[in-house]
Amino acid sequence: MKQWLYVGLVVGLVPIQTTLLEHASVAGIRPDVCLIAVSLIGFFGGPADGVMMGLLLGFEQDLFSAGELGLNLGTKAVIGLLAGMVGRYVAHATPASVVPVMLGLSVCSGLAFVMAGAGGGETLAAVQSVLLPQAVFDTTVGMGLYWLLAERFKKDDSLVS
Repeated sequence: MKQWLYVGLVVGLVPIQTTLLEHASVAGIRPDVCLIAVSLIGFFGGPADGVMMGLLLGFEQDLFSAGELGLNLGTKAVIGLLAGMVGRYVAHATPASVVPVMLGLSVCSGLAFVMAGAGGGETLAAVQSVLLPQAVFDTTVGMGLYWLLAERFKKDDSLVS
């Protein structure tokens, strides 16, 4: 079942992000559903699943974007790894403990893109006008999805002694 979900995400997320979410943008900013998916997969599925899906979704985003080749691949893989490590080592995760993680991952991803395209004085403007609102939007959508999925993928605490 999990493999079919992952295949569906790899096949469907990038086309959804580039077509349907264009109409769901707020002030020209739309959520990065691949980043959100990789974060949640890492958090619920562990570091291996997070890295695998980060590599696949990042590679697919790189193929269909005009940006730096390999940047999505690298950032999404690292995000999957970090989210997986947090998900594995946080005993009783709550939405309040996941918010800073999701926000931090989105900011780090955004910083990687800003630094890759750094052009002098435009960097601060990009951080203020795009990176921070993008991170807040990603975190809001990610937390909504986490809240919906948390009960379904809840860790079995009876196995932890």
